[in-house]
Amino acid sequence: MPALGDLPFSAPVVSSETAFTGAVWNVRRERFDYGEHELVREFVDHPGAVAVLAVDDHERVLLIRQYRHPVRMREIELPAGLLDIEGENPLVAAKRELAEEVDLQASEWSLLTDFFTSPGSNSEAIRVFLARGLSTTPAFERTAEEADLELHWVSLDDAVDAVLNRRIGNGIACVALLAAHVHRSRGWAALGRADAAWPQHPQLRD
Repeated sequence: MPALGDLPFSAPVVSSETAFTGAVWNVRRERFDYGEHELVREFVDHPGAVAVLAVDDHERVLLIRQYRHPVRMREIELPAGLLDIEGENPLVAAKRELAEEVDLQASEWSLLTDFFTSPGSNSEAIRVFLARGLSTTPAFERTAEEADLELHWVSLDDAVDAVLNRRIGNGIACVALLAAHVHRSRGWAALGRADAAWPQHPQLRD
């Protein structure tokens, strides 16, 4: 029996068009053949994103609190950002986001996890890196929702407790913290290479 996991599959696309052009996201409408039927689906056409779980020498993790308007919450999150620079390598993007959002760099990078945020409604694929060997970088000037973000250093155990007690609702943070907790219990032996291929990402699959 093959290993349990997602299987790549692409239904034949009959037509594809931008149904809505937004300030941040576009909505794409596609018609495709599936079995004996032609289906229509609209979804947010997303470039994907990277996130960073930074861990210091005391196994504290760095979390940020940032305002998110659609849910009217100042959420606990990880440093993260879009893959919106054409041709930018995901690891390079993660290093850039760590410096831009929290003024840090890391000497050791590993792949923590990959996942889709909501595959029924958007094409967003997320890659989360684990960053260790931290040091500071020059302060970055932040604007908009990032202008007043807060930094919180907490133990991994306390962060996981906050997830399990439903005090953290951000999906990226929840997945990353729970994954890190399991990886730590296994001696971090199953972490991936930071430069590993990313076949789950719709635009990087080939």
